[in-house]
Amino acid sequence: MDLKKFIRDVPDFPKPGIIFKDITPLLADKSAFAAMIDVFADKYREAGISKICGIESRGFIIGAALALRMNVGFVPIRKAGKLPCKSVRREYSLEYGKDAIEIHADALKKGERVLLVDDLIATGGTALAALALLEDIGADVVGVTFVVELEFLKGIEKFDRAKVFSLLKY
Repeated sequence: MDLKKFIRDVPDFPKPGIIFKDITPLLADKSAFAAMIDVFADKYREAGISKICGIESRGFIIGAALALRMNVGFVPIRKAGKLPCKSVRREYSLEYGKDAIEIHADALKKGERVLLVDDLIATGGTALAALALLEDIGADVVGVTFVVELEFLKGIEKFDRAKVFSLLKY
């Protein structure tokens, strides 16, 4: 199935000059959504993963569905201030300032094998912070996966390429 036909270009969002790659049509089509999850599950089925970690917010959708398909747990990585229990925080830089993400301190056991999931990689800032956060708490991150990679922004170059998989590249 050609999943690219389910990605919608939205010009000038979130600001003029940006072409936003919208995955919501892919999520809305049950066959396309299932095909996407199948590709990820097939790729990581033999990796010994016990948890999928999804980055807020679309990483939650993909990660939770993938966790169910793979029969493993799901752990959310949230924007700062959203988690109710003791959490671990990692700040990162954006082009217009700083932001932070958090995970519950007890969400993973040291050495637990996890897969990090998000919808899109552009410059890589958020995903890199999430990876560092998982490493901070002692997780063994066996892979980092994205639905969409914007190759021209070269965010993927900040990662160990052997651990990264992008389903669709633009």
